Amino acid sequence: MITFYPGPSKIYPEVAKIAQNAFDTGILEMNHRSQVFMDLLAETKLLLHQQLNIPLNFHIALTSSSTECWEIINQSLVQNTSHHFFNGSFGEKWFQYSQAIKPATQTNFGINETLPYLNSNKTADVFCITQNETSNGTQVSMQNLWLLKGQLPESNLIAVDATSSMAGIELEWHLADVWFASVQKCFGLPAGLALMIYSEKALQRAKQLNERNHYNSLVFMHENFQKNQTPYTPNILGIYLLNNILKSIDNIEIIALKTKNRANDFYAFIEKETNFKVLINNEICQSETVIVIKDTQSEETKLKALESEIIIGNGYGELKSNTFRIANFPAISDNDFETLKRFLKSI
Repeated sequence: MITFYPGPSKIYPEVAKIAQNAFDTGILEMNHRSQVFMDLLAETKLLLHQQLNIPLNFHIALTSSSTECWEIINQSLVQNTSHHFFNGSFGEKWFQYSQAIKPATQTNFGINETLPYLNSNKTADVFCITQNETSNGTQVSMQNLWLLKGQLPESNLIAVDATSSMAGIELEWHLADVWFASVQKCFGLPAGLALMIYSEKALQRAKQLNERNHYNSLVFMHENFQKNQTPYTPNILGIYLLNNILKSIDNIEIIALKTKNRANDFYAFIEKETNFKVLINNEICQSETVIVIKDTQSEETKLKALESEIIIGNGYGELKSNTFRIANFPAISDNDFETLKRFLKSI
């Protein structure tokens, strides 16, 4: 069975052997205050810097999920209010989650529109952007993010949800103060682990607010991760898998080029060689990692795909009944895509 579901999605085949190695080495039974674990965590952070080209002046912490990162941002970095730009379900969920903690404002924009940076409320403490909207296959380009950053006062922070793009495309880290993602998409790993990458500016904001009421308060987390420890009992298996996958994959520059080329090829294929149409017409807004295809008979298409041992993603939210989604994540092979193409042409 080949899966194109956009998360959890296909896992790198090497993961099975790595998981067995983790069991054999005994690392899974080690105390997380032990030197063995601290060495593992230190090496994993270094590999993330090297393989994703994260600047050394950005800090890295690990959490359980991107949803937890929403919470950390609102607890530890928002003094008064956050402002959320979104055009899809996951950006909206982040906004709603934030509102439950502290006041939040919003700017909605269309799925074929670029980020409306000039309409932003510049008084917010943190500006929140979903870089790649998994529900509808849109993305905010690095250029668009750069334009937003140029409109904001130096005191503002920018936080970016890159859940379905980090490790699949190149991110320009200096354009935001917080980036976060879960590993069950472009990292090609099982769910249960997420990364939070934050600038020195974000750390100083956290220290200024000094919010320490929660186990996942950013200042408390940072103090632990600086010592290569965690403020909670960590997902040691997840960290071990991440560590070893980072050693086996190419640098993000190479991966990103493959992602872009395959996305361009697949978008062109859908429009020219099938009876389907893509949902996002504006090329600037088209996601490179989650491709959404219009289909009024999506349920029937998914059933036919299963008969051909192919799993395609459901449409999401209000798009559930008239679209399906295709993940273009690095762990999915070119041969898998050729199989998918043959199937889509056949119907």
